[in-house]
Amino acid sequence: MIYQIYEWHLLRDIDSIPQVICFMISGIEMENNPSKMRRVIEWCLEISDNIQKKNQECPGIKEIIIHINTGSPEKNPPYMSEIRNLSTIATVHLHYGDHSEVFGNGVPVIIAIGKSGREEIADAIQAMASDNILPEHVTNEVLEKYLTFSHTPDCVIKTGGAHLVDFLIWQSVYSELFFLDLNWEKIRKIDLLRAFRDFQARNRRFGA
Repeated sequence: MIYQIYEWHLLRDIDSIPQVICFMISGIEMENNPSKMRRVIEWCLEISDNIQKKNQECPGIKEIIIHINTGSPEKNPPYMSEIRNLSTIATVHLHYGDHSEVFGNGVPVIIAIGKSGREEIADAIQAMASDNILPEHVTNEVLEKYLTFSHTPDCVIKTGGAHLVDFLIWQSVYSELFFLDLNWEKIRKIDLLRAFRDFQARNRRFGA
């Protein structure tokens, strides 16, 4: 009951939320509670719907990115069934190793298992070389077209208190960063609401 009252209090103070959200978690955190992924996505969508009902000008959540940090992604990680179960609520864009696939219907959810920002940039450079892109023609815009992850997250939420990894190293340079001391499996809806409230209060300068 207390948590419900606090959720209501937090929702009352939020008029806008980030459109693109990125969660950075560890492989161990995911293995400890794989079902938490669906719950967090559902919370994000519930919060987005509530905010849009209150403020029709708020565009709401357009994309959710989940990066699972692991040194050597397995071909069939133990939480793969939970990822596939997301197909009922999301359009999942799954990337792990050299494999990519898309399935499901709903809000776009990008899931990257073990892919680092350095790998993504290296892959983009190799692809440009294969397409015979001349060095003098390589611009920010051209590089971005070759990146695996095209969207820039408005906010990045890191759980577990560990340091950030280099995922989205190019795209997240102007993102707002939020560090949660608790692990992924213990994250609550009110923790998301707190992050969204703090995001709303920040003055985003985009490098200016």
